[in-house]
Amino acid sequence: MSEGGPGASGSDPFLDVPPEVFISRMEPYERVLIDVKDQLYEGSWDRVLGDLRARLDGKPYIFKLSQTIARDVAAVERMKSYEMRNKVSLSQLIRPK
Repeated sequence: MSEGGPGASGSDPFLDVPPEVFISRMEPYERVLIDVKDQLYEGSWDRVLGDLRARLDGKPYIFKLSQTIARDVAAVERMKSYEMRNKVSLSQLIRPK
């Protein structure tokens, strides 16, 4: 598995859409994850993933993101992969100018 998680190797066609299409398809909880990443994890998807995985493993974690950790992990990996592949920041793209 590549560093970007599922889809980073080209298997997810949703990662190849323009940013405005990707953003329009985002679920509300995914936007919350972006806000949490920026506000609590210094903009780091890796720190968000580390915290989610720590919670899954019963280890100490910073923030209780939701009851659906597996969904959140998949969403974070997908958004991280999208940012890496397209060299964009979803945080900057969803903020009003």
